[in-house]
Amino acid sequence: MWRLTSDTAIGLTAGVLLGRVGEVVRPYLIAVQTGLPFSSQVAAWLLERMLDLLAVLSLCGYALIRIPPDSWRLGTKVQDAMAAGGYSLAIAGTGCLALLLAFRDPARRAQNRILSALTFLPDERRRRAEDMLEAFSGGVECTRDPSSLALLLGYTLLEWVVIVASSFALFQGFPATRAFGPLDVLVLLAFMTLGSLVQVPGLGGGVQVASIVALTKIYGVPLEAASGIAILLWLVGSIAIVPFGLLCAFHEGLNWRKLKLLSTKRIMEEPGNEPQV
Repeated sequence: MWRLTSDTAIGLTAGVLLGRVGEVVRPYLIAVQTGLPFSSQVAAWLLERMLDLLAVLSLCGYALIRIPPDSWRLGTKVQDAMAAGGYSLAIAGTGCLALLLAFRDPARRAQNRILSALTFLPDERRRRAEDMLEAFSGGVECTRDPSSLALLLGYTLLEWVVIVASSFALFQGFPATRAFGPLDVLVLLAFMTLGSLVQVPGLGGGVQVASIVALTKIYGVPLEAASGIAILLWLVGSIAIVPFGLLCAFHEGLNWRKLKLLSTKRIMEEPGNEPQV
């Protein structure tokens, strides 16, 4: 458990410092530590992303539909557009859930149908698509067991309960947001999640901008207070793991150069760069 926690901290730190390309660090380190194939950890990572995507789509869809009308300051047309976006996200979430259930089929009929529809692609791209679908199917295999599926859904729910509760506690620490209720927190988390799609390595970017826009335009929080809250949300949600991750990386014999090589998948091609485990 300690090694899994350490590898997860290192992987999350690489994601913060290197951006999206750093996300490959975590599955690779876990594969090395446990002696499992790298493809198995890619499959687990894909399944984790699918479950988080379902949670995010449900969260954003619900929040955008239920934005408090008395707090909206951009006009009814924009409110209607955001509500329509919320319904669209709910539909997308339903589609992802259907895809997840379809890939639970042991005969892999959904995978075969998708591959048959991709015959027009060049051989190289088709092989990449086939490898990705194979990895995703491997990750979904564990959901065929009802008890494993219940655990996955339960842990995903627990994860987002912790995220919502910690955000609610943070908002209680500011006079400008002390009156926020659970629905207000969900609305702000929805905007932060959408903003996280735009990420600058080491700086975040989209999360802070989305937080400031939501706080100022929806709830009328002054710009100065909104900026401070947005920065603290970013520090607590992203940067807090970095010191712990760097300590774990130092303990495992990883430095900045090795993390960058690993994030670009070159570390496995250069002897002597493997982490000391």
